[in-house]
Amino acid sequence: MKRQRGFAMQTLARVAVFAALIAVLGVPGTLNVFGAAVPITLQTMGVMLAGVILGSWRAALAVLVLLVLIAAGLPLAAGGRGGLGLFTGPSAGFLIGWLPGAAVTGWLVERAGRSPSTLRLFLACLVGCVGVIYLFGIPVWALVSGMTLGAAAWSTLLFLPGDLIKAGLTAVVARARSAPTPTRCPPCTANACARTGALTLRCP
Repeated sequence: MKRQRGFAMQTLARVAVFAALIAVLGVPGTLNVFGAAVPITLQTMGVMLAGVILGSWRAALAVLVLLVLIAAGLPLAAGGRGGLGLFTGPSAGFLIGWLPGAAVTGWLVERAGRSPSTLRLFLACLVGCVGVIYLFGIPVWALVSGMTLGAAAWSTLLFLPGDLIKAGLTAVVARARSAPTPTRCPPCTANACARTGALTLRCP
């Protein structure tokens, strides 16, 4: 019972930390390239990190916590934005897409083995936090802005170079921290360790 309680507390702590991390990555603000209605932010990298480190459902929970706080009016979106208005604007689909994007990224990493390569981590970020997020973001952007789907899709090419860089940095960071160390996971807690997420603790 004590071990289960401790495991639950660890999970809640990690979820809170990554929700905070995504929020903090919004502090540098936003960049609207060529006046695009949807800004470029660093927060997508936080979503990627949550996916590869926490695993699927914990990453989704961290993103959900942040989105609920933003919807409640806290200025935690990039540029100090918050409130329900964000979920009716051009960025709404991208924000909502963070949740399935983090879950898919974590799911792919969980199935890539105990020590996935940097390339696999990079591809997981591309599929989950680029492909899935764009899949949600493009139609909503088109609908809200009155553009065609094709025009909205072409507009997202502005985001692609930055997203590729963020995916690469995330893969490098996650790969570095996934290296097993004997002090991290005693043999007696191996089963619990395997359940903590995609790249949280690694048993020797």
